[in-house]
Amino acid sequence: MRRNSGRAAVVDVERLRHYLSLACPAGVQAVAEADGWSILIRGLPVSADGATSDEAVDETVDTLCEYAEDWQDRLRVARHHRDNWGLVQLIGLSDDTQLAEWLVGTSR
Repeated sequence: MRRNSGRAAVVDVERLRHYLSLACPAGVQAVAEADGWSILIRGLPVSADGATSDEAVDETVDTLCEYAEDWQDRLRVARHHRDNWGLVQLIGLSDDTQLAEWLVGTSR
């Protein structure tokens, strides 16, 4: 759609979310430790721990949502974060279950 000098697109949210999940690979590194699991995401200041792998994934989902909020507030103009628009959109369009599935690459 065009309005004045701006243009916008209307797309199906599930199609866009699916595309973004393919375009933004998770880059997850899960590490088993003596007292549980740690999850790190390459290229992002995102990490989380849990007593089980499922707890670590759930904590990572929460941390990703916090990152998306921080990105909207201030990180979108930071040099090392401004290109994460697609990831932030993926986070915003996904529920917790969908984000967890994206992280682990399968349905839990």
